[in-house]
Amino acid sequence: MDKSEILERAKAYIAAEQDERFSKEVEELIAKEDYKELEDRFYQTLEFGTGGLRGIMGGGTNRMNTLEINLATQGLANYVLKAFPKEAKEGTLSAVVAYDSRLNSDVFAEATALIFAANGIKAYLFSSLRPTPELSFAIRTLKAQTGVVVTASHNPRMYNGYKAYWDNGAQVIEPHDVGIIEEVNKVKEVKTMTRVEAISTGKLVIIDKEIDEKYWEMCKAQLFRPELIKEKAKDVRIVYTPLHGTGAMHVEKVLGDLGLNIITVPEQRKPDGNFPTVEKPNPEEKPALTLAVELAKKEKADGVMATDPDADRFGTAFPDKDGNFVLLSGNQMGALLMDYILRTRTELGKMPENPAIIRSIVTSPFGDYICKKYNVTMKDCLTGFKWIAAIEDEFEKAGTFNYVFGLEESYGYKVEKEVMDKDGVSAAAMCAEMILYWRSQGKSLLEHLDDMYKEFGYFEDRAISQNFPGASGGETMKAMMASMRNNPPATLGGEKVVRVRDLMKDPDLPKSNVLQFYLESGTIVSARPSGTEPKIKFYINSMVPAGDGTDAWYANAKTKAANLCDGISNDIKKIIDEASK
Repeated sequence: MDKSEILERAKAYIAAEQDERFSKEVEELIAKEDYKELEDRFYQTLEFGTGGLRGIMGGGTNRMNTLEINLATQGLANYVLKAFPKEAKEGTLSAVVAYDSRLNSDVFAEATALIFAANGIKAYLFSSLRPTPELSFAIRTLKAQTGVVVTASHNPRMYNGYKAYWDNGAQVIEPHDVGIIEEVNKVKEVKTMTRVEAISTGKLVIIDKEIDEKYWEMCKAQLFRPELIKEKAKDVRIVYTPLHGTGAMHVEKVLGDLGLNIITVPEQRKPDGNFPTVEKPNPEEKPALTLAVELAKKEKADGVMATDPDADRFGTAFPDKDGNFVLLSGNQMGALLMDYILRTRTELGKMPENPAIIRSIVTSPFGDYICKKYNVTMKDCLTGFKWIAAIEDEFEKAGTFNYVFGLEESYGYKVEKEVMDKDGVSAAAMCAEMILYWRSQGKSLLEHLDDMYKEFGYFEDRAISQNFPGASGGETMKAMMASMRNNPPATLGGEKVVRVRDLMKDPDLPKSNVLQFYLESGTIVSARPSGTEPKIKFYINSMVPAGDGTDAWYANAKTKAANLCDGISNDIKKIIDEASK
């Protein structure tokens, strides 16, 4: 882009942006003649993708700001009006809007609600920040046609995002995602109204406890062993951190009602979009749990629990025999929850007919072996809980299977049917019951996980993310995927690649730009470009088949899996380096 084109786009943005905070940023960059920064902000328009928007906050078309929120919401409103003509004619359309603790989330959420209201769509806006799973629950409870949550989940502090939901409480998928994108791209005028006018006309309704209380009861209703909880809960001490997000109110309430001794990390309890104690508010990453682990050691706690800023992800750490806290991966906690739910349903006679579990394609196949033991069907789907929700919907409509659990490796679990997204609050409650159950059997969760490895085989998982920022980043990503698709590696980590699965051609799933390489041992390596960020993520799901179950076999399996992961990681880095030249 030359300077004149950059300035033309910048001036057009300034004229359109009604939020002075963002337009002034651009004016100051023009005054400083900072064309490098201006080009990054205007070389493209932040794309409304299949899940919504996500980007760095600031002035510019390639940033998250009020103008981009307004355009997205008007497009969504236009689509909803067309998708529900009967309700539109009757004036009974409604939408639910929630937001997390990130900077500007409250501003973006209110702007969203007022645009819905101005378009004749009754907007239910939470009075303050709330978790993403509660938004899904509220859409279903209030029988709304759509919903939006303003959040960038676990991303760094400079990001924010906008996720669109449909009337089933799940994030939008085809054909609605494509239809919404088309409407967003056609927007020429944004309708809005003042908060006072919206409330006075009944088009804006503020909600809080009437949804909160139902949500809390729903989370507690998922549990299987109320008597065990009543008798033993007071003996368990859990250190919890919401990582400056939305989780404290709900996790403290639900686990507190169960009688558990919950100690919240004081420095991280207050919602704060600056996330002052962490670089990334992501419970998947060990540094984010540093304060929680330190407090847990001091308090001699039985475990650490964490939720990300919008409380849909759930992370844990537990002490080993030496008192050192071990951070469990999403795959490990998913396997533990799956085993507990299936074991308990079997023991209590609560297993439905044709039970099924749904996992994303990049989640460890560990769960496949657990399902086989309990004669439960495992279905896989594309990455993202909207796809898990979509398959659950298919089960219900076709009457083929009964959903009992859904999971993905990125710390996402859904133990209930009432929420159509991953839910860190209900996962925390189920995990607490699971701790109590295994304690009643004389074991810790880590000890039971060891037993599971000895029974089913040893699984180790790693992930490698590579960012490709800037105007050329997208082209580099495309070239890398094309190279691996046309000339797949013959070996990875010294093992032969025996099968390549291209999700652009797989007849069983929607098309997706994902490649999976199956190795001789049963190990799976996946390459997946992000749909919302300029990065490619590689997933390594290594496996050592079950042996004699002895300690010697277990130690050897761990070494073998680690060496294989190291070798695969080195090969992936070579592929990245070659593409980046």
